[in-house]
Amino acid sequence: MQTAAAEENLSIPRAIVTSRIARLRLLSGLLQGVLLYALYYTARHALWPATNGYLFAPLLLICLFVPVLFISALGHLEKRLLWKWMLAAMAICIALGVHDIWRLDFAGNWQGERDNLTRFMPSGWMVALSALGFFIAHVFVLAGARDQRRIASYATYFETAWKLAIQIMFAILFVGVLWLILWLGAALFMLVKLDFLRRLLDQSWFVIPVLTFALSTALHVTDVRPRIVHGIRSLLLVLMSWLLPVAALIVGGFLVSLPFAGLEPLWATRQATSVLLGAAAVLVVLINAAFQSGEVAGEVARVLRVAARAACLMLLPIAGIAVYALALRVQQYGWTADRIRAAACLLVAACYATGYLWAALERGSWLMRIAQTNIVTALLLLAILLSLFTPLADPARLSVASQMARLESGKTLPAQFDFHYLRFEGARYGDTALHSLQARSEGEHAETISTQARAALSSKNRWERPSQPAATAQTRAANIHVHPAQAALPEGFLAQDWSAYDRPYKIPDCLRQADKRCDAYLLDMNDDGHADILIGEVEPNRQLILFSTDAQGQWRSVGAMDIGYGCKQVPQALKDGQYRAVAPSFRDLEAGGRRLHVQPWGDEQADCKP
Repeated sequence: MQTAAAEENLSIPRAIVTSRIARLRLLSGLLQGVLLYALYYTARHALWPATNGYLFAPLLLICLFVPVLFISALGHLEKRLLWKWMLAAMAICIALGVHDIWRLDFAGNWQGERDNLTRFMPSGWMVALSALGFFIAHVFVLAGARDQRRIASYATYFETAWKLAIQIMFAILFVGVLWLILWLGAALFMLVKLDFLRRLLDQSWFVIPVLTFALSTALHVTDVRPRIVHGIRSLLLVLMSWLLPVAALIVGGFLVSLPFAGLEPLWATRQATSVLLGAAAVLVVLINAAFQSGEVAGEVARVLRVAARAACLMLLPIAGIAVYALALRVQQYGWTADRIRAAACLLVAACYATGYLWAALERGSWLMRIAQTNIVTALLLLAILLSLFTPLADPARLSVASQMARLESGKTLPAQFDFHYLRFEGARYGDTALHSLQARSEGEHAETISTQARAALSSKNRWERPSQPAATAQTRAANIHVHPAQAALPEGFLAQDWSAYDRPYKIPDCLRQADKRCDAYLLDMNDDGHADILIGEVEPNRQLILFSTDAQGQWRSVGAMDIGYGCKQVPQALKDGQYRAVAPSFRDLEAGGRRLHVQPWGDEQADCKP
């Protein structure tokens, strides 16, 4: 266990703090707010440098991250190392900002979706993950400086990382509470008809510097109170560690149930990878809450020691199933940007899983190899983050290459190919691919590909889609599967023009679009001696629409039956002919020329068994 004296060494001597470093930190926070406001003002009014994305985006990243790093490092790094780290951080911001704008700076972009304020803003993914990367790198720099080694001891990494994390959390909390107090003050003054504070809080020149100044103040105060931070950290970790047996029991139960339930229900959720990654992340956090710096092994309760070792063993199958789930999606549909990001997360999870398994199998000590695993994984994560936001592993570049390869090989037909994905998710790489597809004049489906690519290039927003091919009597006959199998849909029903129906939501898509499939069931629903038609879309299969003929012999949509979510046994029973017409449980009421039906509450209906 680390002593109080050692904890005190994590801070700066009070005499130095109160004289020079405190002023520099607070001035840095104020200067950061002034610079951020200046950038905001130029972006709002379309002034230089906001008119040049290659300058504006790097400047914004520098103003967001470098002052915070400077405030945190001031007093902990000697002057030469401090400025080396600041210059390196600025160089990283410049590289990330320039690449982020370059990948979006192509002809046809910036129209329809972005105004002057957001046109050259860095992407949200890049900013959020850059913050994570700077946090990890900052911990390495501070810990290395403290131990005066390139690779510090794990105990130093642990102390530094948790202190910095708690500082950031409490600084954000401090800023949030300050903001609430300012609005409370504005409300109080409004009670006496004074709105000066309310109007002041609407002014960006006031709000931005105040918030950054408050953030720097909170970072400074938490930095010079290491014992308070240490106490909060210890309490937080102890509480979190006692959640580990619960999490291990739940995840263990899930893994034990898989041989009996199978993997199909997992794949049916279409979010198996993200859920499994979340479970792995929770286990990693809770294992580390119990392990801490590795120096508390003798004080950890036996139940936590057993739960931590069991959780380490569970990580590998969890990560393996997640990899398999992602591999299935990639095999079916190819790589997308989201799947590439998921693969990056899985690479980190696999590193944790392998290392923690290695630690769990060690005898004679309690999971000490976790320390080495955490350091290696942190370095791997930094490398992955840098790769994702450079051309090396840009998700847009890799996903466009994957989708184009599937189109060229015939795995994806032009009718199923998402040209709009290239337009709005493929960045510069997708735009280049679309222009090459638009120029295509030879080969199978060349005309279709060229037309679809041209339509995607002309789209102004990601939700705009080219109109689907209209259904005909022939496509309806081919796409609607009739039950019982020996039955056939009436010719008049197939030939009727459903595109002009007055209320399209009453018509399944298979009657209007040539590429949609449905199931149809012929049965007499009103005892008039003529078959009516129930039609339900194959996916999603949640509703059956009833068609019947009117007095003129025209087919009309007359009502619908809700199947419900997950009730797969209902359409299957209809296909098997296992159904019967039954009288309603309650008669209808007729009042004012309308028939009133009793719709049973959901909890009074039979539960579905997916």
